[in-house]
Amino acid sequence: MARNFCRQSRVLMSVSMRAFSIFDTAIGACGIAWGESGVVGLWLPDTGRDALRRRILRRIPEALEAAATGPIREVIEAVQDLCAGRRPDLSGVSLDMTGVSEFDRRVYDAARRIPAGETATYGEIAAQLGDRALAREVGQALSRNPFPIVVPCHRVLAAGRRNGGFSAPGGVRTKLRLLGIEGAEAPGIPTLFP
Repeated sequence: MARNFCRQSRVLMSVSMRAFSIFDTAIGACGIAWGESGVVGLWLPDTGRDALRRRILRRIPEALEAAATGPIREVIEAVQDLCAGRRPDLSGVSLDMTGVSEFDRRVYDAARRIPAGETATYGEIAAQLGDRALAREVGQALSRNPFPIVVPCHRVLAAGRRNGGFSAPGGVRTKLRLLGIEGAEAPGIPTLFP
């Protein structure tokens, strides 16, 4: 499925070209941007497509809106599947980590290992990185996550399995909705799929 994205995308994109597409999911319109090195960013729903388009272009002003085809279409379909309550494997999606610090990369790698329907805490991820005292820094790294859903920051909770924050539009409500769709168990998560 999405595992061959990076190799196949080299045929689709020139070195400097970046494109984006807006697509529908069960939780609303989401956005994705990509380039030769992989997915550049993912965006969760905003107040509408125009607001979402503005958010994408604020971060990647040179991106051109384009129809997603081939491997990027597979990534979109996997995100749509996850938002519909299925559990696609997003671990093979290539992410363009240009400009992402080494610490943030390590946090994102740890978050990507949390399966759908499960959660971890900021402290647990910090412990995986070798220092439980880095829990606050883990939270800050996840607040900068440019790849929500593929890097499932919504699966990371505060100490005591509290919801904590969520920087995407809709805040904690969006986080709880995604966790509910995945069937995760934590305080405040609605049960949407038995």
